[in-house]
Amino acid sequence: MTFVIRPAATDDLQHLYEMAKLTGGGFTNLPPDRNSLTAKLEGSQAAFDREGQDIVGETFVLVLENTETTDVRGTCQLFTAVGHQYPFYSYRIGTLTQYSKELDRTVTAELLSLCNDLGGTSEVGGLFLHPGERAGGLGLLLARSRYLFIAAHRHRFGDRILAELRGIIDERGGSPFWDAIGGKFFGMSFQEADEFNAIHGNQFIADLMPKHPVYIAMLDEAAKKVIGLPHPSGRAAMRMLENEGFSYQGYVDIFDGGPTMLANTDKVKSIADAHYGEVVDDELEKGEKSLIAAGQLKDFRCCYGAREFREGGVAIDSLAAELLKVGKGDMVWSVAR
Repeated sequence: MTFVIRPAATDDLQHLYEMAKLTGGGFTNLPPDRNSLTAKLEGSQAAFDREGQDIVGETFVLVLENTETTDVRGTCQLFTAVGHQYPFYSYRIGTLTQYSKELDRTVTAELLSLCNDLGGTSEVGGLFLHPGERAGGLGLLLARSRYLFIAAHRHRFGDRILAELRGIIDERGGSPFWDAIGGKFFGMSFQEADEFNAIHGNQFIADLMPKHPVYIAMLDEAAKKVIGLPHPSGRAAMRMLENEGFSYQGYVDIFDGGPTMLANTDKVKSIADAHYGEVVDDELEKGEKSLIAAGQLKDFRCCYGAREFREGGVAIDSLAAELLKVGKGDMVWSVAR
């Protein structure tokens, strides 16, 4: 089977809806709600259609297509600037150290502080691969295709980039972190709050969440133990992000306490190592296994292929050329697999 990454279209709604029902909750960027998904697809199409150079807070939705069946089997998203329209909230983990002269004792406490520190940062997120396709490196193709998209459209993205990882969800579909903090103030279960956020946004957090720092020591053990930890299904994604140069810097999600990973955009490995060159041969038989991408905005496509650097450009294999709709003289981005 052959797969290609391409921009999502409004015709992909049913495929995305079916995948959204498989996420198991805690997946804000892919809600199982047709109206929300329709709005996301329409916003994405507007972003692909716009040709301006400025950063205006857009969402690009990409999908993984089986070219033999035309079925959509995965998706991922890019956000050019979070917090552009509505504030982007995180909890920042900090410390407060106090000293008592009378007791001759120093006490250091960890605090969770609600903040907007990451506003304006670009984001990679919304990655979901159909359970029936979790083999053959397709998750890696989805994840890293986003970096080639950023490389090809660098002016549309900020100098920092983040990725939020889903936090720990228990067997009931609840969140120990939410139950210990948000649940105390909103009268909503984690699933209810998560669904509301996915459909209506998180302005309700700004309206009702207490603004004072929360002492971590005052949380129950179940909540303390999950702060900054990814969901078991997200551990591989965390390793992939670390391999790209992302790191956990003390910011966690306000709903489930999952870690937020951060990187300098230009230092992300797949962006820094990306090569841009002219196709000088589109019938390469054997070469370095790579990700190869071509096209701007709505014409963007990415797939696995083989490449070989040659004088004046790069040679790629015929299947990649076919999937990307390129030939000799066209320009492609590539990075080693």
